[in-house]
Amino acid sequence: MTIQSLFLVTLVVDDYDRAKAFYCDCLGFDCLQDETQPEGKRWVVVKPKGGARVGDGAAFLLAQAADATQRAAIGNQTGGRVGFFLKTDDFARDHAAMLAAGVRFLEEPRHEVYGTVAVFADPYGNSFDLIQHHAA
Repeated sequence: MTIQSLFLVTLVVDDYDRAKAFYCDCLGFDCLQDETQPEGKRWVVVKPKGGARVGDGAAFLLAQAADATQRAAIGNQTGGRVGFFLKTDDFARDHAAMLAAGVRFLEEPRHEVYGTVAVFADPYGNSFDLIQHHAA
């Protein structure tokens, strides 16, 4: 068996449009797909800039919660841990742009042995690291 890549991660959200606006307008992701599906569902795929197609690195499939069990998972898909890591080549630029767009950081930027990092949350409470690694 040869697995080639991890290309989609489901992120359970309360509303397609609200989630799409945050990821595309506040974080600058590209919307690769937004297609209507049966029963009022949509196939909404968003991805950080840098890969133009589904399959070029991981993307989020935004999935609107369909029942109480799924609604209970919104914002806590990783049990309160940082579950998602966004890599940047210019921490100061992207941190400033995200703050200007209304992204809520949970801490001030800090310098670690591996690089500069700060934790932020999406509107649902999912935690992300914004990281710029030190040059090798």
